[in-house]
Amino acid sequence: MAEVLFYHLTERTLEQVLPGLLEKCLEREWRVVVQAGSSERLEALDAHLWTYRDESFLPHAMIRDGSEAEQPIWLTVEGDNPNGAQVRFLVDGATPPDLEPYLRGVYLFDGHDADALQHARGRWKAEKSAGHEVTYWQQTERGGWERKA
Repeated sequence: MAEVLFYHLTERTLEQVLPGLLEKCLEREWRVVVQAGSSERLEALDAHLWTYRDESFLPHAMIRDGSEAEQPIWLTVEGDNPNGAQVRFLVDGATPPDLEPYLRGVYLFDGHDADALQHARGRWKAEKSAGHEVTYWQQTERGGWERKA
């Protein structure tokens, strides 16, 4: 079973948080799939991961780029895992495929969006019912994380 983490964003945006979490995965030599809830969000994340920091970028690709198996980070709106990822990030209300094959599933959701909160609660119940180890993390005022459940 996967370890499934829920990150409740209250102080920083997805665009501010996601690159750092992806960097940590790459440091551990984990391949990653980032699944977004819409093509528009996927396009925005694609552009952001190339430019989020002046001195750095995160190597990634999506379906139009090809060479799926070689990519350390794969961006998708589908349930695919063409790069053999160990970690799956779910953003913007994305509903995942079965997370059992992954080491980790990571839900990032906006704590100021009632629909996102409701979706996260539903996913929490589903992942817990599936037998995954679930944890809930909330941002602190300084932007760090505090385990709440």
